[in-house]
Amino acid sequence: MTAESARDRGVPPSGSGGSRRHGGTAVDKGLKTGAVGLVSSVVIGMASTAPAYSLAATLGFVVIAVGVKAPTIMLLAFVPMLFIAIAFSELNKREPDCGTTFTWAARAFGPRTGWIGGWGIIAADVIVMANLAQIAGSYGFQLFGLDSLAESTFWTTVAGVFWIAVMTCICYRGLEVSARVQYVLLSVEAIVLIAFAAYALFGVYSGSAPEGSLTPSLSWLWPSGLDWKSVVEAVLLAIFIYWGWDTAVSINEESDDPGRTPGRAAIVSTLLLLATYGIVSIATVAFAGVGAEGIGLGNVANADDVFNAIGPAVFGSDVPGRIFESLLILSVLTSAAASTQTTILPTARASLSMGAYGAIPRAFARIHPKYLSPSVSTIWMGIVSIVFYVGLTIVSDNVLQDSIAAVGLLIAFYYGMTGFACAWEFRRDLHTTRDAVMRFVIPLLGGLILLGVFVFACIEYADPEYGYTVLFGVGGAFVIGIGTLVLGAVLMTIYSAIAPAYFRGETLRERSSDLTLESPADQSRMRLSD
Repeated sequence: MTAESARDRGVPPSGSGGSRRHGGTAVDKGLKTGAVGLVSSVVIGMASTAPAYSLAATLGFVVIAVGVKAPTIMLLAFVPMLFIAIAFSELNKREPDCGTTFTWAARAFGPRTGWIGGWGIIAADVIVMANLAQIAGSYGFQLFGLDSLAESTFWTTVAGVFWIAVMTCICYRGLEVSARVQYVLLSVEAIVLIAFAAYALFGVYSGSAPEGSLTPSLSWLWPSGLDWKSVVEAVLLAIFIYWGWDTAVSINEESDDPGRTPGRAAIVSTLLLLATYGIVSIATVAFAGVGAEGIGLGNVANADDVFNAIGPAVFGSDVPGRIFESLLILSVLTSAAASTQTTILPTARASLSMGAYGAIPRAFARIHPKYLSPSVSTIWMGIVSIVFYVGLTIVSDNVLQDSIAAVGLLIAFYYGMTGFACAWEFRRDLHTTRDAVMRFVIPLLGGLILLGVFVFACIEYADPEYGYTVLFGVGGAFVIGIGTLVLGAVLMTIYSAIAPAYFRGETLRERSSDLTLESPADQSRMRLSD
């Protein structure tokens, strides 16, 4: 069998398993190596979080919870994200596999735990795609002044489906094309966010900001005076806006240095996000204040989209201001569009890895012979996202909103699992103080923090008063989040009966502490040698 035909069938070329590349080990699944470097990986990692959209949709709710201490929450939420980014980096050095949590958790805790970890990645990405598509569709119409279409559920759904289809096609064409698109989209986003913060702070210090504005204070960066419940609730919201940097690690097998570049990109991405969220949140709170009326961030009417609410006041009515106001709408649109694309990337690669190891049908491991991208996995990600988005839109917009809240449970679940997997994987390999801290203590703390967040979110979401829907007498967000994990367990049980090899550990074999893929040809040779 040739290497190319092996890729088409989802089987790695003979002898590729366990090959050493740049300090790490990885199974060659046929993806295009050397497609991205550190800068491209950082861009993709940042774009995945959709900074402009995430701030627009979340900052208002954080302010309602904690007032002027919103910048503090950005700092607190950063801590577990940094800890888990370090866990991703350390695990990636040993096993740069595009399955990330799936592969690493399977290695640390067994095939079934790994399967559920992979399911967490896929489920979270599919659910959030619905929200991103809706935002992209709505803002696309707003950009051209088509407000009536932006308010139409039917037409925003049509536009959202179009965005998913376009981004799926871009991802299908390969990672290099995707990276080039991200440079453009993220550049627009970053420029506008910087301009927004500059305009807002200039207005505050020049005295031209509206009534209710505040002068920034260092006390905004310290959580004194806040009750525990408000802090945890706000941190849960902020964790969601940091989510996505792990896309930089999921493209590890296509990196110029698979063992090092992805981990560095993940850590750099979280640091840049901290700077972005910190500066913009300080500027926004200072300019708009936290009042419950007008453009105040404490006004519930502004919470869904703070940039849309205060953008005109920040930029003013002169020509440059109107241009930047339009660009602000464009930045949220490009943010949602960029995140739509970069959400497809990790999901397709997670299912590619799961298919390669036989955890799901091996057809998902097929690689396009020309573009060297996950062909079947990418197409299926687009199809499932469209079906889910349209289905939830038909059922109820409220269910769609609660499904987005439920993503927080899945994020805490698989991020936390990765932290625990890192600590467990390296527990007997701590030869220096650096190893003990970076490979065990920090990942374990990250996992424990996110476990606490997961438990608190379950309690909060189960309250019938929380969210927009009530299902079976409890909050809809809880039912959707936990129900998604239960559905994954059911699917895993069914598939383990159909194709038990992976679940028996037959496709995951350890060799010199490396988790490698055993192809059917390898298994046949082993049986003959026995």
